[in-house]
Amino acid sequence: MEDFDDVVQEFLVESYENLDQLDQDLVALERDPTARDRLASVFRTIHTIKGTSGFLAFAKLEQVTHAGESLLARLRDGAQTLDRRGADVLLRVVDVVRALLAQIERDGQEGDTEILDVIAEVEACIAGGPAPTPVEPVAEQAPAAETAEPTPVAEVAEPTPVAEVAEPTPVAEAAPAQPETPEAATPAPAEEAAASRRGVADTSVRVDVDLLDKLMRLVGELVLTRNQMVRATEHAGDHTMSRAAQRLNLITSELQEGVMKTRMQPISHLWSKLPRVVRDLSNSVGRQVRLELEGAETELDRSLLEAVKDPLTHLVRNAVDHGLESPEDRVKAGKSPEGTLTLRAYHEHGHVVVEVADDGKGVDPKLIGATAVKRGLLTAEQVAAMDNDEVLRLVFRAGFSTAAKVSNVSGRGVGMDVVRTNLEAIGGAVDLRSVVGKGTTWRLTIPLTLAIVQALIVESDNERYVLPQMSVRELVSVEGQTSARIEYVSGAPVCRLRGKLLPLVRLTEALGGKAVRPEENGEAIYIAVLNGEGHEFGLVVDRVLTTEEVVVKPLASHLKDVGCYAGATILGDGRVSLILDVLALARNAHLGNAERAAAAAAAMAEVKTETRDRLLVTRVSDRRVAIPLSMVTRLEEFPVQAVERVGSREVVQYRGQILPVLRLSGLLGSWSEDVSDTVPAVVYSSGGHSVALAVDGILDIVDDTAPHGPSDGDGLSGSTVIDDKVTELLDMRRAIMAADPDFELPEFVTRDYVEAS
Repeated sequence: MEDFDDVVQEFLVESYENLDQLDQDLVALERDPTARDRLASVFRTIHTIKGTSGFLAFAKLEQVTHAGESLLARLRDGAQTLDRRGADVLLRVVDVVRALLAQIERDGQEGDTEILDVIAEVEACIAGGPAPTPVEPVAEQAPAAETAEPTPVAEVAEPTPVAEVAEPTPVAEAAPAQPETPEAATPAPAEEAAASRRGVADTSVRVDVDLLDKLMRLVGELVLTRNQMVRATEHAGDHTMSRAAQRLNLITSELQEGVMKTRMQPISHLWSKLPRVVRDLSNSVGRQVRLELEGAETELDRSLLEAVKDPLTHLVRNAVDHGLESPEDRVKAGKSPEGTLTLRAYHEHGHVVVEVADDGKGVDPKLIGATAVKRGLLTAEQVAAMDNDEVLRLVFRAGFSTAAKVSNVSGRGVGMDVVRTNLEAIGGAVDLRSVVGKGTTWRLTIPLTLAIVQALIVESDNERYVLPQMSVRELVSVEGQTSARIEYVSGAPVCRLRGKLLPLVRLTEALGGKAVRPEENGEAIYIAVLNGEGHEFGLVVDRVLTTEEVVVKPLASHLKDVGCYAGATILGDGRVSLILDVLALARNAHLGNAERAAAAAAAMAEVKTETRDRLLVTRVSDRRVAIPLSMVTRLEEFPVQAVERVGSREVVQYRGQILPVLRLSGLLGSWSEDVSDTVPAVVYSSGGHSVALAVDGILDIVDDTAPHGPSDGDGLSGSTVIDDKVTELLDMRRAIMAADPDFELPEFVTRDYVEAS
């Protein structure tokens, strides 16, 4: 019902605007009845109102507009010429339509508004006969009652046709004692419609898109000025200026948010044509497809909607043609003959995520790899060194196609590379997840807007650069004394981060500068972990300065081919800074292709297995307990009141799921006397599941360099010496299974603790 109310609301707003224009067009048309364009415009407007009112089941409105449309059709066809009487009748139709709209706006129904008189007048005008005398209410009632109802709607709503409606006048004179009754009824259509229009039509306004774009550019300039003012007042030390700058900052942020909302449109505008596309294509390729749309109200910048339209259409066509099987094949596979194609949109981490998912046969990595070898894109050895995700990403290569034959739908090897290129051009990304026999999901990640973005300011070789925060996963500081974590495999730097090798790209070298390795001199280095080309990699910078909202300025055409920059901006101190293109940096560093996969595999083989992890040292009651840092997904502090109970287990609501909580003091047989408002916890996540291990405090993060000793305690895997103190090593496998017996541990967890024991 709420969606239906929105439709009626839009219908009312649009109809009021059309009626205002109709008044002008009819008056102008009366002066020049030969204006064919104006007559056609009037006819289209009445026809539009009629069609929508029929769809919304407003019968009276449909009848009135149908009568007016009949007269306009004769005028349009030349069967009749518009004269004063015809103009009066059409204007009266407009007035009655206004009255009906006002009644609909008040209570959602057309009420008892009289329409037979105006329909009779229209029919008389078409037939060329005299204006009908309103005799319907005439009965055995008093004359006053007779005169109270027939005449007013026509005569007061339109003051011009007095001579035309002179016949009812004697009837009105027969009851002079009650003139106020018709007058009270007469002005209702015009006056009440005007009052009602202020309630709905004035809540929205049509604005030219170019004006919105100009307003957005001005707000961008205001944001730059705001940044400069805030930066200047930080160093001025003037409290009055500081307060004014804070106020300016608040107002600018609210103004920016408001202007950006004016450019946002629901993604349903983009999806409106897809049901027809799916229907026609499924019929042509012999599929039975049910299309499901979720999150159609998700809003996206208008300019991005246009950029995403073609990639989304191609993915839908690809899912129907490639993803879903024929009804016969689905039945053989034990599925319903009708396949399901789901389009899902939602917000996530400052992005809009659009998923195109089908329950078809899935994408077989073996078939993809064999096709890549057959087409000469890769060698068999390169494909063998790649994992399944990397093999699946080969579908984004130009010229790649697994279609057995070329058709008007697919097979020419163009499409998926264009999808990725178009999305990367607007700062987005596309990813593929597939399970053979179960289905395929294409995941599009799209920024909310292109104009103003949150950014991380970094420094390299005394120059400042901007990294869009949407591409930054985390920041890592590698201290000089732990430089052993930076290793070189075939000359390529890698960093061991939580047990995984992270390829590194030095920003100075990527931009053509000289090679510098400060970690070799014991200095700290800073790594921004980025996501590009479907892979995580670390960008080594000299310094991480601050975060700031920046306005994206496009590069000049002769600079776009440089390839490492997505645009430019002006920072708060007035300096011009270049915005780095993360995806271009990933491609230039050969990340995400077969060479990178082979290098990673070689690196994993060459790293010594005895290399130990770092340890997170915690306090559990009066004991020191160490946890491998590679098993720590996140450190959290939960309010005590947030911890709830389900049966005999403690849980907490965490990121949309119920998180089991295990107190290590209970697992290790210790009694904790700490009384605090918060519960420190170590969160471990794997395969979409998480557990929280509650401790009494977080002490330190250290290297695991000392030899391990035995331990006979339940829940412990050994002991070691840290800072001259014996520290127990937690058996993470035991702790995780105690927190959630259904937790499916990955193999490396089991292997780590088998070796450790």
